Amino acid sequence: MLTKKMLRDIKKHKTQFLSIFLMAFLGVFVFTGVGGEALGLEVNVNQFYEDTNLADGWIYSPYLNDLFLEQVKLLGATTQMERQVVIDSTADFENKPDVRLHFVENNTLSKFYLMDGQPLDINDSNGVWLDKNFADAKGLKVGDNISFEFEDYEIEKEIKGIGCSPEYVYHASTYSVIPDFNKIGFAYLSYKAFPSDTVPYNVLNVKFDGEPEIYKELLDYRLDGYYVTFLEKSEHSSVSQFSDQISLHKMMADVFPVVFILVSMLILLTTMTRIITHQRTQIGVLKAIGFKNRTIVMHYLSYGFWMVLIGSVLGLILGPTIVPKLLYSVMDSMFILPSWEPVWGINFIYVVILMVLMSLAVSFYSAKSISDENPAESIKPKVLKVSTSGFVEKSRIWSRFSFNVRWNYRDAKRNNFRALMTVIGVMGCTILLVCAFGLNDSMNDISEWEFGQIDNYDSELIVDDKADSSVIDDVVNEVNGDRVMKSVIEIESQIAKKTGVLLVLDGTDLIGTTDSDRNEIEIGNDDVSISQKMADLLGVNVGDTVKWHSMDSNKWVETKITMIHADPNSQGIIISKEKLHDLDLNYTTTSIVTNEHVDKNYSGIKSFNTADSRTGSWYGITLAAWILIYCLVVFASLLSMIVLYNLGLLSFVEIEQDIATLKVLGFKTSDLRKLLLTQNLWFTTIGFLLGLPLGDYILKVMWASVGDSYYVLPYISATNFVVTAIITFSLSIIVNLMFSRKIKKLDMVESLKRGE
Repeated sequence: MLTKKMLRDIKKHKTQFLSIFLMAFLGVFVFTGVGGEALGLEVNVNQFYEDTNLADGWIYSPYLNDLFLEQVKLLGATTQMERQVVIDSTADFENKPDVRLHFVENNTLSKFYLMDGQPLDINDSNGVWLDKNFADAKGLKVGDNISFEFEDYEIEKEIKGIGCSPEYVYHASTYSVIPDFNKIGFAYLSYKAFPSDTVPYNVLNVKFDGEPEIYKELLDYRLDGYYVTFLEKSEHSSVSQFSDQISLHKMMADVFPVVFILVSMLILLTTMTRIITHQRTQIGVLKAIGFKNRTIVMHYLSYGFWMVLIGSVLGLILGPTIVPKLLYSVMDSMFILPSWEPVWGINFIYVVILMVLMSLAVSFYSAKSISDENPAESIKPKVLKVSTSGFVEKSRIWSRFSFNVRWNYRDAKRNNFRALMTVIGVMGCTILLVCAFGLNDSMNDISEWEFGQIDNYDSELIVDDKADSSVIDDVVNEVNGDRVMKSVIEIESQIAKKTGVLLVLDGTDLIGTTDSDRNEIEIGNDDVSISQKMADLLGVNVGDTVKWHSMDSNKWVETKITMIHADPNSQGIIISKEKLHDLDLNYTTTSIVTNEHVDKNYSGIKSFNTADSRTGSWYGITLAAWILIYCLVVFASLLSMIVLYNLGLLSFVEIEQDIATLKVLGFKTSDLRKLLLTQNLWFTTIGFLLGLPLGDYILKVMWASVGDSYYVLPYISATNFVVTAIITFSLSIIVNLMFSRKIKKLDMVESLKRGE
């Protein structure tokens, strides 16, 4: 009988129970969907690293002879090592793409992962194993021949296999944020394929026990001065970039669903409170005819239990099925993994269990108070609270308030729980909207900052390493450009060591520099400026000293930081050409920037980027994040509507008798509508104002977790602040208008006699 009653009640209040179902579904759907996608990325890439035995670190040295290897082995922590020759080449195509060649000694560390063709054969001097994305971009297949040029050599090899590598999950040049596989690739060959009797090994891949910092100290103790640099796994560009992507997605998976889940419990609480208040007499009758308190409580527990359970289980099933496929289809053009599979985490089950337990606790809280009453008390309508006069009512200003203000103040004071729930509900909606719009604005701000203030040029021409200075001069004059030098460097402070970019400016005004407030600053000829993100990572400030060196040189220089600049995408050091010469370092032009639109190749130039291609690259790398943001904006708006409707409905039920009394006393519907609207706007305003700083704080916490590569200033535009307010207050007004129709249809006799 009680089951039938529950089904009838759910049907009667289908809108409220549908909202409970939707909130439970959305909360679990977003959490498991984005969480499954982020966990899938982490599990897939770690499995790939394990299958290919990714190195724990890379030692760069020109002295990789047997004695060097013996010293590395004697460190004690080294468990495995392998030498390679890693060298940049150009492939024999019209656009001269850069292909990084790995001549491997035995292919046991950071192994080539075969996807088509024959396994890598160390004894095969005629074969090459090629990057799959590069092969696809160039229309190459197993059995084709390909030629490479490097230093004074030109070699032609047969493609024996196509695949990927754990060192190139993310692969882009210093001059681009997105991989262009038509211009860049990698290849693996046997050391026997090197076109010289002496193989000039320059990289030692190592696996070791213990922390990288301790291993570096051991390395310095035995081999200081005999190696250029030691790069630990977390600092590798591919590993760190992919790790930053995982952090960004985890950040969204951890924050937004929590708000959805909490607000869904709030909706359940208000709905159950309203139903139990309405069914007070029915509960009294059930008690009078012999139903035990435990049976009645279990009956009302089942209302929220089934709605939350069904919604949560459906979200658990659909979330990891739909969301990862949507995002992976975007990311697989940016990152190279052999497998893109979502992963189910045990914490997904925990979330569903937690949701169900919370629903039971909320329903129990709503039903327990009335179940403890005896039948004679519960069969009667609930005695309304009497609002006593407080300080405000006794003050002189009280008489100056209108009836509208005085009535709403006393009603909120008498029904303070409902007022609190309304404020909290609006706060949750505001937080979601602020975070969603803030993510949107911050992403737009990065793009505008990078491509509007910092990169003031139209085209960037990448100089060929072999180009003569006279050829470079001719190109500079022809395109009316400025010279720039970019180099990957290793920076070390007293507490940390990071990899960054050295930018050397030669008097150009086409590359701007800004501070953390996006104000333009000028870096003088004697200045050494470090990016704000890098300064934070190294724990340094103006006046402190850092050591750094180019990744292709073991010559360390020590410089004092004189300025700090901010850049959203490039973290490192900026100095002038004059300062570089003062440090006894050579200036090498690596690119030419110009305001002219370049659409043709020049001698000595291996590739070029235009403004359109750079902004397109940025959009490509952030597309997955954009999809998430747009979904969250929609979900946040939907949540706001559901929350305000349910809280408005609870409010109307609680004051239904008061409204009927006022209507009998002669108040018009328009007056009563204004009365309800005033209270609704009060609570909405309080919740909105409290939600703004909380939303801003959560937005900052979210952006702080995006990794080392990006420096993001959390930002939400004034326009979107206004849009957030418009959404919140518009929904509040719409809800009020919906209940205005209920005022017209209100049965005054029934409402008034309910209190007898």
